[in-house]
Amino acid sequence: MNQHKALQLLTQGFKEDLVDNIYSSEKFTELMMDLSIKFVEDNIPIIDEDIKYDLALMLMEKLKLSTY
Repeated sequence: MNQHKALQLLTQGFKEDLVDNIYSSEKFTELMMDLSIKFVEDNIPIIDEDIKYDLALMLMEKLKLSTY
């Protein structure tokens, strides 16, 4: 078996484990929240901080990390 084929098999075998690992990472959650808040601040004119953070959290909850 050539190296490329072996790497493809490893990728198929571990891709779901990687997604699980990323979702369980506190760093991932912090990054998604930071990016969501930044998106809301840059694109949606909301002045109330509580509403801005609620919207950012709701948007973040709609994100899906998947394998293909």
